[in-house]
Amino acid sequence: MPKIEPGNSPGTYILLLRCKQQQRIRIGKLGEFPFLPGWYLYVGSAFGPGGVAARCNHHCRISVRPHWHIDYLRAALALREIWFTHDLVHREHHWAGCLASGMGLSSPVHRFGASDCDCGSHLFFSAVKPDCDYFQALQYADLGGQAAVYCKFV
Repeated sequence: MPKIEPGNSPGTYILLLRCKQQQRIRIGKLGEFPFLPGWYLYVGSAFGPGGVAARCNHHCRISVRPHWHIDYLRAALALREIWFTHDLVHREHHWAGCLASGMGLSSPVHRFGASDCDCGSHLFFSAVKPDCDYFQALQYADLGGQAAVYCKFV
């Protein structure tokens, strides 16, 4: 898997977060939820100014004034990896479906990051660390023409 920095181009990304111990976390207006030890994957898109680099740089910091659901989660969980593509096609909803069905991951918080779309959630849970290479293989098998998916270690 190539290891590169996200660039200023638009694209889609996944934040891979680690939860070391069980805890309850308030997610804005959604409420408070239990989070089990394991790995959480958040799917997002970055088609605004600064592209994937700007959005991921935002997620690398703890937000003083949380705005998005992920800002609340980032305050409690450690960001370990970012998977991303600079594909100009909006892949966010397809990637969320792939995590749910193709990788069989559960969705711990209904509507997390998905208040403006028809997806059930953009947050997924895995007890074991998910593999970016496997995710990329699923994308190529399903979509064929998608741009490469890269992994950045944080």
